[in-house]
Amino acid sequence: MGRKDLLVPEPRSRFVKVSCPDCGNEQVIFGCASTKVRCLVCNRILAVPSGGKAKIQAKIIKVLG
Repeated sequence: MGRKDLLVPEPRSRFVKVSCPDCGNEQVIFGCASTKVRCLVCNRILAVPSGGKAKIQAKIIKVLG
């Protein structure tokens, strides 16, 4: 571990690609969402804020970044 690693830490938050359990729509959401995230097609709630990381209520397909 070099000096540069200590000065610039990696972010703990990630973007997540999820699939809606109702309609199957895939969309990218923020893992630390501060508001409710809804599906753009059927309007179902996909993530609920919980103070830090959001509680994701959909199937996670891929963690990005």
